Amino acid sequence: MSTPMAPPDPAKSGPAPGRAAAIPIAKESPAATAAARIAERLRHQPGALLPILHAVQEELGCIPADSVAPIARALNLSRAEVHGVLTFYPHFRTQPAGRHVLEVCRAESCQAMGAEQLAEHARRTLGCDFHGTTADGAVSLEPVYCLGLCAQSPAIMLDGQPHARVTADTLGRLLDRAAQDSGARP
Repeated sequence: MSTPMAPPDPAKSGPAPGRAAAIPIAKESPAATAAARIAERLRHQPGALLPILHAVQEELGCIPADSVAPIARALNLSRAEVHGVLTFYPHFRTQPAGRHVLEVCRAESCQAMGAEQLAEHARRTLGCDFHGTTADGAVSLEPVYCLGLCAQSPAIMLDGQPHARVTADTLGRLLDRAAQDSGARP
């Protein structure tokens, strides 16, 4: 005499015979979708990777990790190749910048005129190093290699505005003004 079999538990046994298992479709993040759209638009340009990275950072404020794969797919590159270019150039960021971006020139002329002391003052004042952002998200500190103000060194750029012959006092005033304009102290 045979024992009756219990009906199979669908959670344990998989799909019914003759039916394919459903493959979960991963939904792309908004950053990945934007990167794919930008990459598709620019991919036919010669040397398209840098223009694509610039456009993604312009639109998103940074180049998030989940935007690397769609860029790589559009250009038929590996993710490692895209990541290598992304991390090679200090201009690109993988995290959002602070409300204000302070760039200190690191070129020879500025160094000869005191940029290293100015950079050290900025690091102490802000409490972060280059490629960092203050704890409150107010200011990102970035190095830049020549602002074209060599005859007026040392130079900085704050929120896209160049400033020449900058001293520690000048830098403090500029940061205070930026804080007042945005309603938060950098």
